[in-house]
Amino acid sequence: MIEQLRIKEAIKEHGTSINEVAEKMGISRFTLSTHVNGNPSTEILLRIADAIGCPITDLFEQPKKDGLSLTCPHCGKNINIKVE
Repeated sequence: MIEQLRIKEAIKEHGTSINEVAEKMGISRFTLSTHVNGNPSTEILLRIADAIGCPITDLFEQPKKDGLSLTCPHCGKNINIKVE
């Protein structure tokens, strides 16, 4: 299962901005935006988390607590299982 990135949300939740994070990382806002909107490497994710002051896991979408989602290995469709 591929986790979805939520970098922009994490930046806002930690009370900072893209500009501030880019400054702390020593890169331009444009370069940071390119990483955020693209496919950032693990190194970049670690640097972003460090600049925000959060664990790297905060940059990923958290699984829902009331259910489970799997991908069918045969057809590729999502299978949602509700947990009670």
